[in-house]
Amino acid sequence: MEETNESRGQEQAKKFEQVTIKIGNYPVMESAIEVLSILGKKKRIVLQSKGNSIPNAVAVANIITEKLLKGNSKVQKINLDTVSAAGIGDMTSTIEIILIKN
Repeated sequence: MEETNESRGQEQAKKFEQVTIKIGNYPVMESAIEVLSILGKKKRIVLQSKGNSIPNAVAVANIITEKLLKGNSKVQKINLDTVSAAGIGDMTSTIEIILIKN
């Protein structure tokens, strides 16, 4: 799992720090616990994943919002995209799940 801090769009004007976590093929519960610890410090987290690890990102988001922080967090937005490799024709799906703490 990889964590990055970045600002985007209008949020830059607000000096809002956003934490982005890349979800890979790690054990889902370990990833959920790590995301939970970061969400305890921040109000907004973006989970990013691609390809075969997309189900893990969805599972982590569900564990956080439905089990660990039920009623205290929610999915704000889900972005889906597909990236194609230049010249090869291979396409890889990507997902970005934005979680916020109430």
